[in-house]
Amino acid sequence: MKRATLIHSELSGLIAAMGHGDLLVIGDAGLPVPPGVRCIDLAVMRGVPRFLDVLDAVLTELVVERSAWASEAGADLHQALQGRDLGQGRTLPHDAFKALTRDARAVVRTGEFTPYANVALWSGVAF
Repeated sequence: MKRATLIHSELSGLIAAMGHGDLLVIGDAGLPVPPGVRCIDLAVMRGVPRFLDVLDAVLTELVVERSAWASEAGADLHQALQGRDLGQGRTLPHDAFKALTRDARAVVRTGEFTPYANVALWSGVAF
């Protein structure tokens, strides 16, 4: 058994297999997953697990070069995201955010019910 924070085997394996520039999306319970894109569904019930808890666990293993989230997200979410190690972060319209999910290695679905609680993470390198 792993000692690290992230113990979900499928998610941990995905991160281990990611290369420089690969995209991982962490989304709320309502974010649509495009056909053909892998979905790692962690949602158990409304609010479980929370978006920020999943993001924090992922950040223990993923080197993030850049990130993006919807400009429609609330001020609390903007502040929470900017306080984390997300590389070069930017906002974009939610429709543009949903379009970029087509290029993701996977979308991680959380139980979050906060509107626009989604983030796109592009993998960096650890050297």
